[in-house]
Amino acid sequence: MTQVTFEDLVAAHRRELLVHCYRFLGSVTDAEDVLQEALLAAWRGLDGFEGRASLRSWLYRIATNRCLNALRDRGRQIPPEPQPPFQPPEPSRRGHVTWLQPYPDALLDHVPDTDRGPEARYTAREAIELAFVAALQRLTPRQAAVLVLCDVLGYPLGEVAPMLDTTPAAIKGLLQRARGAIERHRDPARGAPPAPGSAQERQLVNRFAEAFAGDDFDTLVSLLTDEAWLAMPPAPHEYHGVSAIISFLRTSAAWRVSQGLRIRLRPARMNGQPAFASRFVGDGFERPGGLIVLTLAGDRLSGMTLFLHDI
Repeated sequence: MTQVTFEDLVAAHRRELLVHCYRFLGSVTDAEDVLQEALLAAWRGLDGFEGRASLRSWLYRIATNRCLNALRDRGRQIPPEPQPPFQPPEPSRRGHVTWLQPYPDALLDHVPDTDRGPEARYTAREAIELAFVAALQRLTPRQAAVLVLCDVLGYPLGEVAPMLDTTPAAIKGLLQRARGAIERHRDPARGAPPAPGSAQERQLVNRFAEAFAGDDFDTLVSLLTDEAWLAMPPAPHEYHGVSAIISFLRTSAAWRVSQGLRIRLRPARMNGQPAFASRFVGDGFERPGGLIVLTLAGDRLSGMTLFLHDI
């Protein structure tokens, strides 16, 4: 079996396997590295593939175990905490998932949803959102593996057990604990977001962009739910509630104005969610300001994730 033929075999699954690795690792960079290791292992072991499971399931087994090995052997690489150029308000709490990276929607193109099993509990959209990926990072690696294989991909317990070299009873116990932990991190009051690309989504996102770029804090207050949150990977600072969020945004805006900088937003999409790439604009120059990913709930915002660049 030549490598070209192997590439033809795995080409249809490469994008979904990258998403799979990203869910475990929370980092596109790490996911790409581990996927390459998984595909190399699959190529080397292709002669031992006996066809008792589908090629797709076999590849998922290899990719899952490579992710588990990476988390066990390498540990979690915590990025250095950035030092802001201003004194931020005291955060509501300090988060632990500082390695989280956004996943560009361009990489979600051609990822099939039709192969999800009948036991899947999450929609494809829910299963890539930042809040869900962040919640997976708080589980033990094996709990995350079982939750993704069973509830995201829809594999039955009897198929997941041999993937992880254990028993269906053990998988059932891991799954129950994982579901309980995920539910503790879900916002029960969060409404359904508008459909992607809908007029409702565009209107809400455009109102946010105008208010954010114009430092219109009254409008921003009106757009946030009472339980809204703001996170800033790789900084651990998290702000929960409207007052805390607005306090941080006011402080950030005051520093920007003192430096003679304006902010310019360019629309993007990350993790199936509306986003903006921001740039600081000064007198004859621009520099990156970061990435803003919005979590929507009905006709308001329930969360903002600011991925920081050096400023």
